[in-house]
Amino acid sequence: MRTVLVTGPGGAGRTTVAAAIALAAARAGRRVLLLTTDPGPAPGAVLGTPLPDGGDARRPFTPPVEAAPGLWAARIATGEHFTALAGELQERGAALFDLLGAAPLDPEEFTELPGAEPLALLAALRAAHADGGWELLVVDMPPGHDTVRLLALPGQLRRYLRRLLPPERQAARALRPVLAQLAGVPMPAQRLYELAGHWDAELAAVQDILDAEGADGTGGTTVHLVAEPGPLTADTLRTVRAGLALHGCRLGALVANRLLPDGGDPWPAGRGEAQRAALKGLYEEYGAGGVPVVELPHLGLDPLGIDGSGGLEVLAAAVGPVPLPPPAPAPTVEDRLADDNLLVWRLPLPGAERDRIGLVRRGDELLVAVGPFRRALPLPSALRRCTVSGAGLRDGALCVRFTPDPGLWPRTGV
Repeated sequence: MRTVLVTGPGGAGRTTVAAAIALAAARAGRRVLLLTTDPGPAPGAVLGTPLPDGGDARRPFTPPVEAAPGLWAARIATGEHFTALAGELQERGAALFDLLGAAPLDPEEFTELPGAEPLALLAALRAAHADGGWELLVVDMPPGHDTVRLLALPGQLRRYLRRLLPPERQAARALRPVLAQLAGVPMPAQRLYELAGHWDAELAAVQDILDAEGADGTGGTTVHLVAEPGPLTADTLRTVRAGLALHGCRLGALVANRLLPDGGDPWPAGRGEAQRAALKGLYEEYGAGGVPVVELPHLGLDPLGIDGSGGLEVLAAAVGPVPLPPPAPAPTVEDRLADDNLLVWRLPLPGAERDRIGLVRRGDELLVAVGPFRRALPLPSALRRCTVSGAGLRDGALCVRFTPDPGLWPRTGV
């Protein structure tokens, strides 16, 4: 199953473009599920089909509603997912809460907390893929910066779990009954550790979905950026693009939305010219780099409903099928030992700016910061026996230079 995640700056028309992409695929004969994180009336208005609120706690999105032949839509059920998650945590940690003297909460008392939406969205991705009844999943994502942080969440949470509950320490769980007898108090229940393992497995499954390449052309996950060309568009998109690249996300297309017609007398003076100049810059930056640029016209009014006469149908025809791009370039190690006594780790970061990159070596990891985004990258085995001797940004890639540590490097080579 192929997955298309639609994001971009706030107000750029993400919801409308996501609906147009889903409708175009449905018109081409594919079975499509459109998920939205928007809790308001906009998604239902665009589709012309109201989307229900609330849903089944066993599934993190509301029951899908058929908006057009082949196209179903649903809303992320954040509240229901949070209630189920909190209830599971409370149930598995009952012994620990008893030890602390904590009174359990009733299900009616659970009120979703800030940060609940990203977890619900990731769970919805997993559930939609587990359903197996869809050929294409289109997700109307949060704004660009929030989407980058959300897509980084599975890897970050798994790293935290490994640090807090490393596998080598879990062998001591067999001693807990003995320790409980010696201490005279109950120890944290085994079920709490089982919950951590369950979360790790679920996060790994979501990560597999996000990393899927779809070499056969039918699967894979891509991110579509939506933007209305303007003076500030390029800088905003550049930061998001660099963040996506940092976390290994594949950019499928750049959708230039709400384009004004040429020679538009009704438009404010200079606005059309400024937009076309910004669009030209986007073609030079993205199109030249192999990222398709899709143009969508300004319709004058918000496209509301699927009626076959215009609006969303026009946008669906314009967006058309977007081919699956090649996999995102992976980090590589360049061997320059013979000439310069160096190994160079090349990390593709298109869109990154030199003065917004930070590097910190910590043990066997390299902590990379690109603007507001950060990621801990495990070093390849050869580089763990080296010291960082410098770094630079060249041709859209961060090149980190490593010098072999004489105390760790074998005399005969790698």
